[in-house]
Amino acid sequence: MSTPVNSAIMKKISFILLCVLCLHGTNAQNFSDPKSLGDKAFREKNYYEAAVYYKKSAEGLNLVKQMQIPFNSPNSKKAAPVDKAYVSYMLAESYRLYQNYLEAEGWYYNVINDNFTAKYPLARLWYGVCLRANQHFDESIKQLQQFTAAYKGDSKYLAIADKEIATCHFAKEQYQYPLLIEVDKMTGTWNSDGSDYAIIKRDKNYWFTSSRLIKDDKKHLNRVYAAMAGNNYKPELIEFKADEKKNELEYGTPTLNPTGRRMYFTRWYKEGSKTIHAIYKSEWQNNEWNKPEKLNANVNVDGFNSIQPFITPDGKRLFFASNKPGGEGGDDIWVADLDDAGNPSNSINLGKSVNSPEDEQAPFYDVTESRLIYSSKGFLGLGGFDFFESDYANGNWTAARNMGYPMNSAKDDLYYCPDVTDANKFYISSDRASECCLDLFGVYDKRHILSGIVADCETQQALTGVTVSFVDSLSKQTLKTLTVDRSGRYTFMINTNRPYSITLKKAGYFTKVVPVPANGKMNNDTLINPEICLQPFKVNKPIVIKNILYDFGKNELRPESKLELNKLIKLLKDNPKIRIELASHTDSIGSSAYNLKLSQERAQICVDYIKSAGVTDNRIFPKGYGKSKPIAPNSLPNGKDNPEGRQLNRRTEFTVLRVD
Repeated sequence: MSTPVNSAIMKKISFILLCVLCLHGTNAQNFSDPKSLGDKAFREKNYYEAAVYYKKSAEGLNLVKQMQIPFNSPNSKKAAPVDKAYVSYMLAESYRLYQNYLEAEGWYYNVINDNFTAKYPLARLWYGVCLRANQHFDESIKQLQQFTAAYKGDSKYLAIADKEIATCHFAKEQYQYPLLIEVDKMTGTWNSDGSDYAIIKRDKNYWFTSSRLIKDDKKHLNRVYAAMAGNNYKPELIEFKADEKKNELEYGTPTLNPTGRRMYFTRWYKEGSKTIHAIYKSEWQNNEWNKPEKLNANVNVDGFNSIQPFITPDGKRLFFASNKPGGEGGDDIWVADLDDAGNPSNSINLGKSVNSPEDEQAPFYDVTESRLIYSSKGFLGLGGFDFFESDYANGNWTAARNMGYPMNSAKDDLYYCPDVTDANKFYISSDRASECCLDLFGVYDKRHILSGIVADCETQQALTGVTVSFVDSLSKQTLKTLTVDRSGRYTFMINTNRPYSITLKKAGYFTKVVPVPANGKMNNDTLINPEICLQPFKVNKPIVIKNILYDFGKNELRPESKLELNKLIKLLKDNPKIRIELASHTDSIGSSAYNLKLSQERAQICVDYIKSAGVTDNRIFPKGYGKSKPIAPNSLPNGKDNPEGRQLNRRTEFTVLRVD
């Protein structure tokens, strides 16, 4: 969540304490008109507080069961249906706006079920949003489609509905084929009763942000904490020397320069009803962090917010989020060059490939891979802030790519950080397991490498120059293509359990499409020979299909024959440009006319079977040759019968006639 949301969490905690005190104090009469108090809190955007008041008003209207310890007398006046609809709708709005979608869903349903959508037409839209957030995707799509069909108001709400419908479809696919990672909430003292987020790791030590209770101040305020290996990772509050006094002054999202002696962070405070955010730095000197110094106007522009700094490992660039002029809308990702003193000398917006008209936040830049990982609300995702990635290549950023489920959830997911001591682990912050607050999660990478060697089916030698493509079997999109060298080896990364395939092509060989098993291990391919290989061919040169067997004098296919023909069917589908003749041959027993007729019937029955699998007429032609083309003697030199030779002559084969 962005830092203003954490301020809302403080208000929520403070309000709970206020309610408890008022139950036992002289101010209990202040709760005698909870609807008005709810309206006031809602106008001030204190949505948790508003929800508490509206919930109390709903109890007074008999919309819910009475609480065990009511704020005021349980006696209530009889209310008009419109009052009930108003309270239900405002309670739903309050829950939704502090992201308690589970509670909001039921109250929006009440408004719809009581036929008040004419008065509150957006209820169905927000009901659909809550259903999506609670992972009821099909019902969400249904409700959102009903909304778009009936709504005649502001087009921006229709755009929201359309985006939510797309989000549901995207989410359904993501949940069906998740990323091969495990996301686990960190245990112990890492997470608290407030928000915990934006963790970074340097060597074996950690820094992160937390709004946990500060015992000395008896307040929940966002502060930077350190968790050191030498102190059993017990979180310790970071203090900054001689900082000026501000109303509700808070700090968060730390990042360190290469020496670890300069920290950049977000600092924010209240000024009237407005919260002022800016990026500061502090130097470690004399065993303490010096007074924070606000970065210059290249980063911090008066009247606008700059937040969430990230320093590259060389200390020369600062990535950050800001809503300052020159962006695409909302918070955007920017980058600034830093001088030797750590001050920004410029700032550049990363442009439309990275930034959307909505909010982007929490950048992390992987220098080794030239890859930006950040969070966005503007691109297609699962809901809330989602992780996206973009590569910097040839002076440009590639289009933002959603990083998928379970990296992302239906709520807010931000602050990626790798574990510098474990290449298969990283950290994120998410409120997926909370009603309101970000928690710290460890993520374990279970992705794996698919690797194999392409060989010639006849020589069993590695092939060079084979083009191997890694294909998404659902979208049919080619994800990566390479050409193997003399080793014949190909290598691809498997990121999800989606169905994939590899397509192998080389001139003079049949193209082959091989499914990739979900476990990432390639078993022997059984297309023609029992190994992963490409079968060479020449036009007009016959290839025998083994194990096409018939009972004597019959033209019916046996089950084992169908298994072999299935391989030919796959070959034809993998090679849609080839046209073949399928020929049947007999031995010498019987007359020429009889064998010609029998072989034609056998060829036709094979072709009919292949055509039944979807191969078109103009790609395969049956031909019976009878006993006219033996490949072995039907009898021995002494005139006796040659069973082995006759068996070789009773064969089925195919010949490539041409390649279109």
